[in-house]
Amino acid sequence: MEGFSESTLRALAGPRSYERGLGYLDAVSGVEVGDGWVTASVHGTDRYEVELTLDGPGGLSGECDCPFGMEGNFCKHLVALGLTVLAQRESLPRQRKAARDRAQNLDGWLSGLSKDELLALVREQVGEDRQLRRRLELRAASARGDLAAVRARIRDLLDISPFAQYGYVEYADARAYADQAGQAVSAIGALTGSGRAEDAVTLAREAMRLLADAVESVDDSDGWLGEVGADLAQVHLEACRAARPGPEELARWLVGHALGNCDDGLTDIDPLDYEDLLGEEGMAVLRKLVVEAWRGNRRGWAEKYLMERLAKAGGDVEALIAVHAADLSPNGHTHLVIAHELDTARRPDEALRWAEHGIHDARDLAAVDTALVDYLCDRYAQADRLPDAVALRHDHFGARRTLLAYQQLRAAARAGDCWPAEREGALSLLRADAEQQQHSRCGGPALIDALLDDKDVDAAWQAATETGADDRQWLMLADQARATRPADALRVYLRLIEPLTERTGNAVYEQLTSLLLSIRDCHRRLGTQDEFTTYLTALRADQKRKRNLMRLLDQHGL
Repeated sequence: MEGFSESTLRALAGPRSYERGLGYLDAVSGVEVGDGWVTASVHGTDRYEVELTLDGPGGLSGECDCPFGMEGNFCKHLVALGLTVLAQRESLPRQRKAARDRAQNLDGWLSGLSKDELLALVREQVGEDRQLRRRLELRAASARGDLAAVRARIRDLLDISPFAQYGYVEYADARAYADQAGQAVSAIGALTGSGRAEDAVTLAREAMRLLADAVESVDDSDGWLGEVGADLAQVHLEACRAARPGPEELARWLVGHALGNCDDGLTDIDPLDYEDLLGEEGMAVLRKLVVEAWRGNRRGWAEKYLMERLAKAGGDVEALIAVHAADLSPNGHTHLVIAHELDTARRPDEALRWAEHGIHDARDLAAVDTALVDYLCDRYAQADRLPDAVALRHDHFGARRTLLAYQQLRAAARAGDCWPAEREGALSLLRADAEQQQHSRCGGPALIDALLDDKDVDAAWQAATETGADDRQWLMLADQARATRPADALRVYLRLIEPLTERTGNAVYEQLTSLLLSIRDCHRRLGTQDEFTTYLTALRADQKRKRNLMRLLDQHGL
């Protein structure tokens, strides 16, 4: 309990989750205190089960089965439970001692029972608890060496029928099904622990197929089955380490599994995790099978992944390039991947050539991967090839004509000492675009954004007047021009504020208040403060029912 405080909760959860947790104090129910843990239910979007570990190795920690908590985060529900525990902190030592006493008393009572009494108790619990019965049935079948019975029970545990309506397991039942599937995985792992690793390998592979079939009919939005699949993959690896299957058989199974012959990716297995089991013989078979598969389908995702994985592990840059080069994307992204690999291998000249090919081979420069353009321009700059960088930025801007492309062209052209000429050409293109879209509703022209980014306010205002601008651009224009053109800016603010007076909501009120402050500044610059006072008085009278707005205006002296 040392170090358990509100500040500890805030540090674990972060300010946002901590503040949100304050709103869930009344949603905590069923608090149960153990010796070192506290559990409860917290009612939010759904009912979530939460548990705080008070004296863990790293101090206070917690788990919650809400989506955010399942990602390993200390969520708002854990904060709510933690604050509830702190509210009764004085009684907590007594409750923990009572939990210890109960555990000791139970252990003492069980120790005093005869064999017949213990059997009667277990039978009673088995009759009442289906999950306990299933676990014990599996243990019994395993102890008897009855592989058929174990296989049958595992099939039952992975069967979706008890949870499915109309052949599909809905979101609300997915957790329960995943818990049951997890029992099957535990049972397989127990086989390895009891010296029956070969059976565990066989059943793990069967379970993978069954789970892959089942996942198609389960709403696994929260990823419960993904966790079961990851656990199953680990159980298979541990079973293989104990059973030591034949290297060739193992290699063939790993490749077949990775290529999707018996799985849909739910149990991701990296063949290289088995390298020590495969040995030289198994790895040779693995490489042969992977190369054959890739040559038969060079664009297959799994085939490419396996080839890339083996090439990287073996430091085979040529093979890695061959994998990527067999399926080049039209936007140049693959060329960039190859360039990075060559850079890592300290072959910069080849990397540059691949990147240049990516630009030259692109069918549409507007769709080319911008990261490839950035990479090439950086390389040109490093090599003092500034004209080449400007030329590439020039062509890229000509194809895309966005504010970002304009900014990048400007940076390159300034470095190359040719911005005035490049600017004139770029603005000409943007003016042509603005004239074409003058009567369209596709947003304000990029010309306005470019001129504003250049701090050329007068030219931007003239362009907006001639070709039009959207409300965002007019607001930016008014803000930048207010000091020199207060009357023009005032007209913009008054037009923009009008529709806001018909709407509600705190976000709207913040926008309205910001505009009023700008309007007041315009009147101050024009020396017409009395007009603003009259305008504000009328607006407050018209909006007086909006209490949050009135409060916000008061806070800003309006």
